[in-house]
Amino acid sequence: MSTEFLITSLVVVLIPGTGVLYTVSAGLFIGARAAVFAAIGCTFGILPSLLASILGLAVVIHSSALAFQVIKYIGVAYLLYLSWSMWKNSNALALKKEKSDERLFSVMIKGFLINILNPKLTLFFLAFIPQFLSSNSSSYTSEMLVLGLIFMLMTLVVFILYGLLATSVREYLINSEKISKYIQRVFAGTFALLGLKLAFTDR
Repeated sequence: MSTEFLITSLVVVLIPGTGVLYTVSAGLFIGARAAVFAAIGCTFGILPSLLASILGLAVVIHSSALAFQVIKYIGVAYLLYLSWSMWKNSNALALKKEKSDERLFSVMIKGFLINILNPKLTLFFLAFIPQFLSSNSSSYTSEMLVLGLIFMLMTLVVFILYGLLATSVREYLINSEKISKYIQRVFAGTFALLGLKLAFTDR
């Protein structure tokens, strides 16, 4: 493992994407525990793509137009569903309700689905990780797995920090119905735009 890999991975993880957006929204509108559960879900959603890349399944997915399109449009539909749900529930009362463990588990599952339904993620790992493999490695599979797990750990830590940072300003939203409703609808619109962007993305 090189310093170059750690720095590059950190830069990639810090760039806000769908997972960061979801984790931040969980921190803002539900609370700190939800942000942590969202981060865990998004992080574990990386694992199937990582394993698919290591086992070579990514090649199959990206060489088959039908497989890629099916996964892509399921992902699009899911992002649009999240957008619609958030827009429908955009009210200040949603911030004040107590959240059960069942609700937190639901938050985690949604985060997991966001990444598992992103077909571009397998291609990312297939193109990204091999750049940092040792030329004298005795097992490329094991090394890719280790690098992938380090990437996941960095993702988890950074996402949790994003979520907790969002939680720190949550009290201001609770005290302002207009601001909370506006921000929640902004998030809903952003999820819709991300869904549309994915819909028009080619391999």
